[in-house]
Amino acid sequence: MISAITHMTRLIRAAFVFAREGVFGSVDPSLVPPPGQLALKLARLVERRGTKHGPRIARALTRMGPAYLKLGQFLATRPDVVGVIMARDLESLQDRLPPFPQDEAEAAIATSLERPLKDIFASFGPPVAAASIAQVHRGEVLHDGIRKSVAVKVLRPNVAARFRRDLSDFFFVAHKAEAYSSEARRLRLIEVINTMSRSVAMEMDLRLEAAALSEMAENTRDDPDFRVPTVDWDRTTHNVLTMEWIDGIALNDHKRLAQSQVDLPDLGRKVIQSFLRHALRDGFFHADMHPGNLFLDDAGRLVAVDFGIMGRLGMKERRFLAEILLGFITRDYRRVAEVHFEAGYVPAHHSVENFAQAIRAIGEPIHNRTAEEISMARLLTLLLEVTGLFDMTTRPELILLQKTMVVVEGVARGFDPKLDIWKIADPVVREWIERNLGPIGRVQGALAGTGDIARVLMRLPEIAERSVKVLEQFETMTREGIRLSPESIVAMGRSEGRKNRWRTVALWIIAATFIGILIAVRNM
Repeated sequence: MISAITHMTRLIRAAFVFAREGVFGSVDPSLVPPPGQLALKLARLVERRGTKHGPRIARALTRMGPAYLKLGQFLATRPDVVGVIMARDLESLQDRLPPFPQDEAEAAIATSLERPLKDIFASFGPPVAAASIAQVHRGEVLHDGIRKSVAVKVLRPNVAARFRRDLSDFFFVAHKAEAYSSEARRLRLIEVINTMSRSVAMEMDLRLEAAALSEMAENTRDDPDFRVPTVDWDRTTHNVLTMEWIDGIALNDHKRLAQSQVDLPDLGRKVIQSFLRHALRDGFFHADMHPGNLFLDDAGRLVAVDFGIMGRLGMKERRFLAEILLGFITRDYRRVAEVHFEAGYVPAHHSVENFAQAIRAIGEPIHNRTAEEISMARLLTLLLEVTGLFDMTTRPELILLQKTMVVVEGVARGFDPKLDIWKIADPVVREWIERNLGPIGRVQGALAGTGDIARVLMRLPEIAERSVKVLEQFETMTREGIRLSPESIVAMGRSEGRKNRWRTVALWIIAATFIGILIAVRNM
């Protein structure tokens, strides 16, 4: 009871902030039940005058603090939950907050690395960027007598406790919503908050971000157009991440790009092909590739930063992505439909032919337009909308992929509005299909299957030994019966007694109910 009151108090405060910022002004009253319409009218009374529609939700979420800001960013990746229009509004959220004091950052680093700051860094500057979970400082380290610039990411003080508090409020709302709303159960709101909770937990351990950097560095070490900063593991802990400082041109700095005479269409190609290569070849991709997280170095390579949000795709998901893209390119809608069924995304009771027809409705308009008018991200969005009509279960990894594709395509087309996304994607997609689904891929798959069989064969003696023991125990039980200790018999008796008491009570209640019904009928 006390916990519920605490949740409600904090949620009322959040509702007041949303009302004050005019968030409820964008809600269509006709879609709300009568009691809710009254609440909407009351909310409009406290609305701040002169608020513009666009940034309303962004302002409210930013005012509510880090957890609400992250919730908004997370929901921007879930148009299946909040709707396409709301998701687009939430995409404008910028993870920028006022920095926390310099002395607190220095104290946090010294405590985390267990030595004085002067023994860790040759110099340590003020924050250059501040987000909801951490902020970044520029520092210098001595390496063989040479000063090297580094970026130092530090967690905000007490951020974990604040997130836990606000996440408990989100879970409270999700549980109540699913208890009373079938639509909330369909959208699996509890699972949505669970997924967000896991994502935030990973972001708040900077060692995991360092590990993501290291993994992507290994995956891309031979890529000519892409690299990531190196990690300084000696100066990295749960609360601190130290990595190479990047001096390149940020992709959102159009003025510097123009001054440097960068080949913008080629830059767009690098963005698209790098993302697809990571998603298809590696199954591990940067899921927050907005222009502020991408730089162009002196060698003309893309350099990505901020690896707090990463996406993973298994082999099944990669095959799914490659084959649907190729299917749309070749207009093989039947094959696109079959891939959905083979992957288990669409329940088998649906018709492949009907699903192929729905996919054709998406694909055919593409072939009536020029290449630069075709949006791959828009196609994936429509595909996810159509699959919803065929009971496709929500796949968080595919939605994250689709949203990242929206951002990546927007970045690339910002450099070249006439960019032919399909022409640029085609060599990467075909290379992956030939490698994994062609003759070479079949041979490798057969070899992998042989390895699995060999592992099972090696375990056969162990499996056989366990099976013999189980059979011997079963034979003993059949011959001698099940033996129970006196304590077990007493405990079972008590349990059975409790069950009998409750059965008796239930029978009396049922009998009384029927007697009441009979009396009521007789008096009618």
